Amino acid sequence: MRLDLKLPMKPKLKLSRQQREKRGRDAESAAALWLRLKGYRILDRRVKTPKGEIDLIASKGKMLIFVEVKAREDRGRALEAVTPELQRRVQDAANIWVSRKPKLANWLWRFDIVLIAPGGMPRHMRDAWRAAPPRT
Repeated sequence: MRLDLKLPMKPKLKLSRQQREKRGRDAESAAALWLRLKGYRILDRRVKTPKGEIDLIASKGKMLIFVEVKAREDRGRALEAVTPELQRRVQDAANIWVSRKPKLANWLWRFDIVLIAPGGMPRHMRDAWRAAPPRT
């Protein structure tokens, strides 16, 4: 499976807001397809909360997987974009999402990353980070 995302090959090339949003949507769709092929069920996409956004929410068995999708000109740059602050925002958003789904309150959670780069297969990083203690 080859994914042909229209990503800039030169890091200095500046994309417009609309181009970045389209690239993000395309990458999220590719990541969702990749996860479905691996046996995951996609529960939600592009979840926005007051605390942050979650690109994909998936499940496998009784495990909830909160997925951050990053598309860049190479996987190294994509991984660098998943900063501790971004992780915290995804975690805060996950807490809000689960609080609205009482039936899922006892499920285990994990945070994954899917990296997308032109001309290659998606890279799924399972359990990419651990949840930090809640902020007070």
